[in-house]
Amino acid sequence: MNSEILITKATELIFTYGPKLLGAIFVLVVGLWFLKLFVKGFEKGLKKGNVDSSLRPFITGIVRTLLKVLLTLSVLGMLGIEMTSFIAILGAVGLAVGMALSGMLQNFAGGVMILLFKPFKVGDTISAQSFTGTVSEIQIFNTILKTPDNKTIIIPNGGLSGSSMTNFSTESKRRVEWVIGVAYGDDIDKAREVIRNLCNEDERILTEPPVAIVVSQLAESSVNITVRAWVNSKDFWNVFFEMNENVYKTFGKEGLNLPFPQMDVHLHKQ
Repeated sequence: MNSEILITKATELIFTYGPKLLGAIFVLVVGLWFLKLFVKGFEKGLKKGNVDSSLRPFITGIVRTLLKVLLTLSVLGMLGIEMTSFIAILGAVGLAVGMALSGMLQNFAGGVMILLFKPFKVGDTISAQSFTGTVSEIQIFNTILKTPDNKTIIIPNGGLSGSSMTNFSTESKRRVEWVIGVAYGDDIDKAREVIRNLCNEDERILTEPPVAIVVSQLAESSVNITVRAWVNSKDFWNVFFEMNENVYKTFGKEGLNLPFPQMDVHLHKQ
């Protein structure tokens, strides 16, 4: 009698849950096969879209994980398992983890934005977060800068992507500017001619746009001449420093004075 009851119940279970189990297994197998094909196609799309190579594995991994979670929930639902409590627990765990790792997630999101929109690339010289240096590496959480004196600066991508940043390497040309003081009483036209000759002699200074030499200020102890010239970005600092030296040497030979603040002290005897 017990055997007959067991056989009857087993038969009922097989006919009741067998089709659901077979259907769930079929959906799981087909779903995993389709998921694999979709992820491969998605990764190829990222490559064709020129998405940064360091970013592709992260995006692909996120998409793969989300699809697997959705597939698992669908299969469990087909088996008749109540998913409401499970989803609630999963959401609570996700919220707790997200709050605990909020800083890291912010930096991760910043790294994704930088790699996608490319406000700078490796080799560019930038100024951000009170630091200036050359970008040596863009990681998913941090950006690494090398300063001119060979210091390593690590900047979290969260703050870097959400604040102002200056990129000195975006354009192929940059404008150099000097402010040269000439003593009152000296020949301004001669000073302008000397400066123009120095600019013409330097082949790194471009002829277009033309060099601008103007009297910009009548200061307390000097007449200030502002010089603006365009150079290729790679020549910026060399031209800037060498022109300062050339002006100092040439002005002395030409009888032009470079003034500096002075104080006269008069002593009166009672």
